[in-house]
Amino acid sequence: MSVATIDKTPAQRPAKFSRGRKKIVAILPRGEAVRNFVFGNALDLVAEEAEVHLISCIPDESTREMMAARYDSLTEIKLIQERYPVRLLREVLDMAHGRWLWSWAAQDRWRLRDFDSQVSASETLKRLGKKILCYPFAHRPGLRALGAAERFASRVLRNTGEYIDYMRKLQPSLVFNASHVHCNPAVQPVQAAQWLGCPSATFIFSWDNLTSQGRIMLPYDYFLTWSEDMRSQLLDIYRHISADRVFVTGTPQFDFHFQPKYYWSREEFCATVGADPKRPIILYSSGMVNYMPHEMKIVEGIADMLKGMTALGSPQLLVRVYPKDRTNRFEELRNRRPDILFQRVNWDQTWLTPLPDDVLLLTNTFVHVDAGINISSTMSLELCMFDRPVINVGYNPPGVDISPVKFSDYYKFDHYRPVAESGAINVVYDINDMPGALEEALRNPSARRQQRHDLIRQMFGATLDGKSGQRVAEKLLTLAAVRKS
Repeated sequence: MSVATIDKTPAQRPAKFSRGRKKIVAILPRGEAVRNFVFGNALDLVAEEAEVHLISCIPDESTREMMAARYDSLTEIKLIQERYPVRLLREVLDMAHGRWLWSWAAQDRWRLRDFDSQVSASETLKRLGKKILCYPFAHRPGLRALGAAERFASRVLRNTGEYIDYMRKLQPSLVFNASHVHCNPAVQPVQAAQWLGCPSATFIFSWDNLTSQGRIMLPYDYFLTWSEDMRSQLLDIYRHISADRVFVTGTPQFDFHFQPKYYWSREEFCATVGADPKRPIILYSSGMVNYMPHEMKIVEGIADMLKGMTALGSPQLLVRVYPKDRTNRFEELRNRRPDILFQRVNWDQTWLTPLPDDVLLLTNTFVHVDAGINISSTMSLELCMFDRPVINVGYNPPGVDISPVKFSDYYKFDHYRPVAESGAINVVYDINDMPGALEEALRNPSARRQQRHDLIRQMFGATLDGKSGQRVAEKLLTLAAVRKS
């Protein structure tokens, strides 16, 4: 039996073309957006009813060929550097938004950037100056005023007309930014469309973005979200947005998880990662190096604990390094500890794109591991989707000073606190409690099953059905048919 793969072969565009078809411009400013909307079926479904024109990052030649064959046009996205006054206004607006919101994540971001600015006196002064500028605007009226100034400056001081010409020539029915948080490359095409009166929509990329990733700068007409909770949060933070313009579709990011045709056998999965299919597999997924430094020590400590658990089947530790981590910080551990398995993470690093074989490897990782460990990651939710026991690390790496970072603080963040408090996740705040947590996960994997089920139902409702891409496509086609008032 061969391992299932995603079909990336070029396909002919639908034959039913006419002048009356709607035109949708899809902007894919980051590789994860390519995964969500191209490797899945969302844009293919849109292309059955409308013209689809891509402005996209292009991770590799095979993806370029596929997109060029499947959609009506393909333009490679560019990061166009804006003039300094615009960049300064945007940075001050983002800081003022964070200071007003003052979520746990915003506070942590503020504190870490203060710490980073201490590298030199000039950087400290720059940081202080921007803070002084932002304070008077850290309230709803101030944010509206500063936002209007940023939009005015962006238009008056624009340094390219390339995308204005593109939008004027195409006259799209809808412009869709598939990842609001990866916004910098998308700013120019989106705002060009908005200046010309074209309706615009965006997808809220992830569950933590609204409280941890800064302000939504561009005034989109419509928003698509993962869940009802995200919809409510968006409407609470941005009260100028009308409720009838925010839609819950679920996220195509998880669609592959719920399509059994892509599942491998345990033997196939274990052959791929070098594991013994007869022994339990514990997954450790690492995080961002700046937020989770010295995780190598945590990983090695867990590996040492597992070595003594022969009565529990001699569990294996499989490490998935955070795909955006380019530091090679785990290499020394990989070379020194052959008993620790490291999963090959196949991402194109130019645009940080998960390539198709890695998309399915990740899905099958959740299918076949027996439990998972991480530090406040989305991987916790995905493990719960597959009813796998989850352990979160709440203690700092032993023997090193990582001030001002405290791993325990991450479980206070607005998006993650409900997860930590749900009982679905075992958060371990003391290294001495980790062996007991590992033993519970292996010996009694059903211990927190009901809490896991309740958490996923509360967070996602009925959207975890493998059909989020279909709902996105239906919504984009509906919005493309609406005349902008």
